[in-house]
Amino acid sequence: MSADPRRRVLVEAHGDDVDGAARFFGSGYGEVGGLRFVASDQPFHWRHTTRGDGELTLRTTHFSGEVTGTIQPRGERIIQWIGRGSALMDIGRDEVTPELGQPMPFPWGRPFSFRVTDVEQNLLHLSDRVLDEVASEREDAYPGSVRFDHTAVIDDEGRTRFNAALRHIARTYLDDASDDTVRAETARYAARVLLDTFPHTSRRLPDEVLAPRNASLREAVEYVHSRAHEPITPSGVAKHAGLTPRGLQQAFSRHLDTTPSEYLRAVRLDRVREELVEGSADTVTVAEVAQRWAFAHLGRFSASYVQRFGEYPRETLHRA
Repeated sequence: MSADPRRRVLVEAHGDDVDGAARFFGSGYGEVGGLRFVASDQPFHWRHTTRGDGELTLRTTHFSGEVTGTIQPRGERIIQWIGRGSALMDIGRDEVTPELGQPMPFPWGRPFSFRVTDVEQNLLHLSDRVLDEVASEREDAYPGSVRFDHTAVIDDEGRTRFNAALRHIARTYLDDASDDTVRAETARYAARVLLDTFPHTSRRLPDEVLAPRNASLREAVEYVHSRAHEPITPSGVAKHAGLTPRGLQQAFSRHLDTTPSEYLRAVRLDRVREELVEGSADTVTVAEVAQRWAFAHLGRFSASYVQRFGEYPRETLHRA
């Protein structure tokens, strides 16, 4: 998703060149294992449209042919529903063959493999920021902790509600005249729809953090969880939460029995472990996951990992 949530997005592209399709789609979905396009009985052709902004986009792709690959989208949640053709998602793991019209979240937080054939694929992309914000308000959830069950089948009633909500979202996002405020509220509405439609889990913030008197601490904790992949510092966290660096230190010590730096390191270690548990040694290395979560020195990272989890990161990955 765009760094500027208000920036309008319009993409229309098409072609009959396999290499051109690989270049176009490979850059947009966190390609891990390469995308492979193969013509079927019909001449190969593809067409793609994206409409939206930096928080939410609606996309439609038509392929005449087969597409396989391994991807790991980042910074957004993706919901798919197939209008024509066939799809096999999360190959070799929790495989799903979605029915036509059945909405399905993409697996999140790990690479997954897929195959689609002669397909009309419809997609809703929603930024993690919006989903995290709404999940925090509704479920007191840690940012980044929502996990949708992509294997769940939505019943007819749920699908009817989802389609009605989708029509409302589309009316706003396909209308060039809709203003930024309406779009922002519609993106939040989309987050509520996803939370209501798809079975999911999330981790709840501690009671101490949720206490009204500790609103600044909650602001700091949520900021750490939502920005842990960025080069943030304790002083930056304090500034965001409206505290002095010393005040932040005292709040973390009093209520969480840790320091801001130690808390940030623990969050990053937890995120690394989540990726390793969900990952595969065929597509992921410990070094690249550690570096993605700001651990530059692999020796110190490994020692911290063992201290927190009682095993080496490579053991976690190989067991997964």
